[in-house]
Amino acid sequence: MRRIKVFDTTLRDGEQSPGCSMNLSEKLQMARQLDALGVDVIEAGFAIASPEDFRSVEAISKTVQNCKVASLARCTQGDIDAAWNAVKCAKYPRIHVFLATSDIHMEYKLKMTREQVLESIAKHVAYAKSLCDDVEFSAEDASRSDWAFLSQCYAAAIKAGATVLNVPDTVGYSTPQEMFDLITYLRTNTEGIENVDISAHCHDDLGMAVANSLACLRAGATQVECTVNGIGERAGNASLEEIVMALKTRREYFQMETGVNTQQIYKTSKLLSSITGVPISPSKSIVGANAFAHESGIHQHGVIANSLTYEIMKPSDIGLPQNSMVLGKHSGKHALRDRLSQLGYEVSKEDLDEIFVRFKALADKKKTLTDHDIEALALSRARTVAETYELISHVVSTGKDITNIACVKIKKNDEVFEEVAIGSGPVDAAFKAVDRITGLDVALENFSLNAVTDGEDAMGEAVVKIRFGDEIYTGCGLSTDVIESAIRAYINGINKIVGSK
Repeated sequence: MRRIKVFDTTLRDGEQSPGCSMNLSEKLQMARQLDALGVDVIEAGFAIASPEDFRSVEAISKTVQNCKVASLARCTQGDIDAAWNAVKCAKYPRIHVFLATSDIHMEYKLKMTREQVLESIAKHVAYAKSLCDDVEFSAEDASRSDWAFLSQCYAAAIKAGATVLNVPDTVGYSTPQEMFDLITYLRTNTEGIENVDISAHCHDDLGMAVANSLACLRAGATQVECTVNGIGERAGNASLEEIVMALKTRREYFQMETGVNTQQIYKTSKLLSSITGVPISPSKSIVGANAFAHESGIHQHGVIANSLTYEIMKPSDIGLPQNSMVLGKHSGKHALRDRLSQLGYEVSKEDLDEIFVRFKALADKKKTLTDHDIEALALSRARTVAETYELISHVVSTGKDITNIACVKIKKNDEVFEEVAIGSGPVDAAFKAVDRITGLDVALENFSLNAVTDGEDAMGEAVVKIRFGDEIYTGCGLSTDVIESAIRAYINGINKIVGSK
């Protein structure tokens, strides 16, 4: 079995996708989970991008214990210095340098000749190497580059000290056969390539990122770059869970393995969705709600007789529990802790106390609580921020051809404030009442509501994106009352604004 290294760029390329930005505490939480997942490399960010990016890369470097931590840098000394200063405290640091090599990028973006690009690669990879032993070089838009010139670029990077060569399909243009042929060509025609790792970084613009990545691995690549849930620029990146489970499920075919603890996949996927507020499609491979669901009578009959008839993977392989424990209002804290543990959530006594309070409140509204309910409560706790403002109660008056009015009562520290507002709908009225209490000039950019559990008494998760100044903040709220979940989401976003000041 060939050991494939997994390079996770959820916190860099993934976080760059619209709607997926994370604050420092959320990035640290995600980095710890990626460490537990067992990826080989975490690309923590683009250190030069902003002071906040630098701080987050540095904090992740100090936190992660088991995997390498990389920071991206353009071929400029300033970028490389920032990357090194951010990752130098990591147990296993890496500088990831990139420069475009396709004719279209060199002519229109870089305004550089081929000779200038070769010179820049040699110079800046050598500089990065003088700071850090582990240097990865990426030829941006490699899949649309001239192969002979691309080989020259990689040879220059190897000579300058690169330990990893990344071959990106930056715009998701290639097909599996083309990527297979490109890796094969580079392995045959690049001097010194046998001494370094070859990496693949494929985007999903044509829906072939995972297939292209697997083709690269079959052609001899030793590292694959991917993101949790496939998030990333434009249509996203190759999905980590799909690649890892393809290699595991079709182990005899690929003859490859990774060091990923697959039983942490489901938890990692749900955590990212909870942090970003971006829901997972029910039909998403591996981690979607329907991935292990069977409704057809024919399918149900087959699965009951033998699960292998319609399931090529065990739910337990990705950390998804198979059995359901019924919990309700008569259940105690010990039963709740046991169920959380079975679902893969180890919580502190303080967190358990808080989850238990909301568990009891929810149990009063629902006859029985499912695993999805318990999981939603745990994830809701995972994404909380310091509660400067706390919802106490709300009352709304709404209906056809009547004025929509909301009365909201909020606690700030030990003071309770109450305001009434009129809006175009009950949610709008409630948000305006909250604005009157906080006094913040906040603009609502986006609002969505999803049922995160099953049945007519399902819990609704509201996600808001609010603008304050030049920044966008994401807020999430959870309740069986959709108006309440909307208000909680709005207040959660406002608490993030207050916490960032």
